[in-house]
Amino acid sequence: MQIYLDNAATTKMSKTAINAMLPYMNGVYGNPSSLHSVGQRANEALADARERVAKLLGCGANEITFTSGGSEADNQAIVSAARIGEKSGKKHIISTAFEHHAVLHTLNKLAKEGFEITLLDVHENGIILPEQVADAIREDTCLVTVMYANNEIGTIQPIQEIGKICHEKGVLFHTDAVQAAGHLHIHVKEQNIDMLSLSAHKFHGPKGIGVLYARKGIRLSNLIEGGAQERGKRAGTENIPAIVGMAAALEEACGHIDEYAEKVTALRDKLIAGLSEIPHSILNGDAKRRLPGNVNFCFEGIEGESLLLLLDDKGVYASSGSACTSGSLDPSHVLLAIGRVHDIAHGSLRLTLSDENTEEEIEYTIGAVKEVVEYLRGISPIWRDLVSGKKEFIIK
Repeated sequence: MQIYLDNAATTKMSKTAINAMLPYMNGVYGNPSSLHSVGQRANEALADARERVAKLLGCGANEITFTSGGSEADNQAIVSAARIGEKSGKKHIISTAFEHHAVLHTLNKLAKEGFEITLLDVHENGIILPEQVADAIREDTCLVTVMYANNEIGTIQPIQEIGKICHEKGVLFHTDAVQAAGHLHIHVKEQNIDMLSLSAHKFHGPKGIGVLYARKGIRLSNLIEGGAQERGKRAGTENIPAIVGMAAALEEACGHIDEYAEKVTALRDKLIAGLSEIPHSILNGDAKRRLPGNVNFCFEGIEGESLLLLLDDKGVYASSGSACTSGSLDPSHVLLAIGRVHDIAHGSLRLTLSDENTEEEIEYTIGAVKEVVEYLRGISPIWRDLVSGKKEFIIK
C-alpha cells in the first residue's frame, strides 16, 4: 500500500486543473502582451482567470497580482507595506514567532534596514489571540502579518478579528493564506484583509504559480523589474497555462469546500485518536481549531528523521514539518514556538490528508506509526534511560 500524507507540502494536480491547462500549452500558446489574435486569446484567458480568482476571494480583478507562488507573494506584500510605512516614518512590523520562513526571512531582511520587528509569542495550542495584536500595535506600526493557518501544526488564526483591530488602528494587515486557500472559506473584504498570499499547488493546482491580493489603493513595490505585466507590478511574461490551471483548481476546491472539510475532518480525527494511543505522545496544536487535514504529533524518545524513513519503507509518505526546511537537522521553529523542548521537537511527525485518502489508509497508517515508534524506542538508549527512570519523561 502506498499512502500519500504530505499534502501540506504539495498536492497532486487535479484532472480539472490539468485539462484546463492543456489548450494553453499547445493551441493558445501566444504571449498575452502580443497584439495579434493568438496573443489576444491568451490575454483573454488571463483576464478571465483573474476575474474568477478575484470572485472566489471576494475582491476586484484589479486587486489580483499573479506571482510565482506564496513565497514571492509574501515577500512583495511585506516589502510593499514596509515601504509605505517608511515614507511616513512608521517602521514597526508585528508578526508571530511561527510564521513561514518566507515571512520571517523577509522580516529579518527589513530588520537589517532599520525596521523594528515584534514577533508575538504563540500559545501552546498554536493560536494567536487578537488582544495580543492590539497590545502590540504602536503609533509607528505599519504592518501586521499573521498567517491564516499554520503550515506545520495546522492551527487556524482569528483572522477576521485581527483584521478588525488593524483597521481600527489604521494599520495594514497581511495574511499568508497558503495553507488555507481552497480548504477554508475566505472573503477578504468581510475578513478585513488588506493583503493575502496563496499558492496553487496547495489545492491541487500547478506548482510555480500564486496570487497576491492587495486592496485597491495599496501601492505595491516591485520585486522584479523589466516589463509592464501585472499592471507594471511584476515583470515577466505571464504563465498562462499555470494561471488558468490555478483558477480551475481553486474553483473546484471552493465549490466542494464543505463536503471536503466534513470528509477529511472525520479522517483527521480518526488518525488523531489512533496516534493518541501511543504512550508518551502529544498532538501539536489545538485539537479542533485546525485545518481539516492536518495531524502533527511528537513522540518522546525517537528522532523524526528515522521515523520518516521507516514509514517510507512501509509506503506511508509523510514529513516532519515544513517542506522548505525538511533538509535541516534543527528542530522545527514552529514546535519550539509553542513550547516544545528540543528533544521533543526532534521527534515530530506531520501527516496531512486530502479527500483522496480513505479510512483503510488511515487504519494502516495508525498501525504503521505504532510499529515504527515501538521499534525505534526499542533500539534507543534515550528510551531505555526514560523507562529505567534515569531520566524523567517530558510527555506524561
